[in-house]
Amino acid sequence: MKWLNCEIDGEIWCGLLENEQVRLFEPRCLSSFLGDLPQIKNAVGAGRVVDLADLRLRQPVIRPGKILGIGLNYAAHAAESVSFAGNKAPEIQKWFNKQSTAACGPGDAIHLPKVSSQLDYEAELVVIIGKHGRHVPAERAMDIVAGFSCGSDCSVRDWQKASPTMIMGKGFDTHAPFGPWLVTPEEVGPLEALSIRGYVNGELRQQAKLGDMIHSVAAQIAHLTAAFTLEPGDVIFTGTPAGVGAGHTPPKWLKAGDTIRVEIERVGVLQNPVQNEPDTARIG
Repeated sequence: MKWLNCEIDGEIWCGLLENEQVRLFEPRCLSSFLGDLPQIKNAVGAGRVVDLADLRLRQPVIRPGKILGIGLNYAAHAAESVSFAGNKAPEIQKWFNKQSTAACGPGDAIHLPKVSSQLDYEAELVVIIGKHGRHVPAERAMDIVAGFSCGSDCSVRDWQKASPTMIMGKGFDTHAPFGPWLVTPEEVGPLEALSIRGYVNGELRQQAKLGDMIHSVAAQIAHLTAAFTLEPGDVIFTGTPAGVGAGHTPPKWLKAGDTIRVEIERVGVLQNPVQNEPDTARIG
């Protein structure tokens, strides 16, 4: 099943995608139902049907409780990061968080910050949590997964290097787009053989198999829940393949007018434009 959020007359509606049409459920965010998606499918069948092309899609979780990202989770990316960050593949999982205000959806603009020109792209598989979980063993990790999505873990490299925790360089507003929908695990099937690709302006920059991850999705969930509870609506960025902008000589930073495209086999396609950050201050 493919579930999505869309915006109609300023309201967020949950819907089920079937053959380029969306069965709308009610004006509530999909995150309200993440633990009960199989059960509510029949209720959705009674809703109104709208063509997918006529809808403005939003991210599958409008305001995630947590946005968590694992660093250096593909060996080739860990190797290339030595050249620009002095990193090496960590012996244990290396995690950071992105702020909830970083979340945005398909077609939304990624802002080129006013304070930096070193904006980078990272194509990633996103995991959306559907149930509470603490001390979840790897063999039961999928029990708390609602589904998968495509994501762009945007990074502001100079700000990332300026702080030992990466929190500033990873947490800028608009720098965690994901979507275009949530695909349930049974529809995606085994992850390992699926391809992930990242494009900038139609140029293939990143390519790998999800099985190339150093730490599997199950291992990531087991590690995280050893420390704290994962809750419905939490979002996990699972790492990026080699080919990021910082890995080139000279670096290929994103600029206003660029388009980022993430494709994951059996999951979907996420595309976002890059625009200059608006000049208007927002207070209150």
